[in-house]
Amino acid sequence: MTDGDKIRENRLRRMARRQRLALQKSRRRDPNAWDYETYQLVDPSTNGLVYADFTTRFGYGLSLDDVEAFLSQSSGPASG
Repeated sequence: MTDGDKIRENRLRRMARRQRLALQKSRRRDPNAWDYETYQLVDPSTNGLVYADFTTRFGYGLSLDDVEAFLSQSSGPASG
């Protein structure tokens, strides 16, 4: 992961927190694993998945681009 990716990840974590969500990164350390360096968004109060790759039963599977697109469309004056 580059410094730019880490900065972007931290920015998206703050963005998620403002929307009362938590950005979680897969803890896999095997670069060949399907969910290596992927993300999911959860509701910390219920620990329920809000946005993830729902084709798997484990979540994760999202790129930073996916997360940013979801958070950008969810933010704004109309969202709570």
